[in-house]
Amino acid sequence: MPVAEKSAEKKRFMAKAATAMTSENGAPNRALGAFTRSVDFLKDVRSEMRKVVAPSAKQVQSTTVVVIISVFAFAGFFWGVDAVLGNAVKYLYHWLGAVQ
Repeated sequence: MPVAEKSAEKKRFMAKAATAMTSENGAPNRALGAFTRSVDFLKDVRSEMRKVVAPSAKQVQSTTVVVIISVFAFAGFFWGVDAVLGNAVKYLYHWLGAVQ
């Protein structure tokens, strides 16, 4: 996309954002009050929630399997690291003459 088209698109987006920050009569939204802003917020939330798509049962099942396998892999890794470091510290204490 050429630079001129990008800047024109950016200006169009910024103009749209600026109009979204004002009411129909041109007053800034902060002057409209908490109730109007809350209603606008809830309308935006509702429109965004309409875009949400729930995953299928197969997607949930495959993701759950990946999570369970990952948990066991990390548990094994940390168990191994803990065992190695624990034995290293125990050896270091023994070498320094600590009483057990």
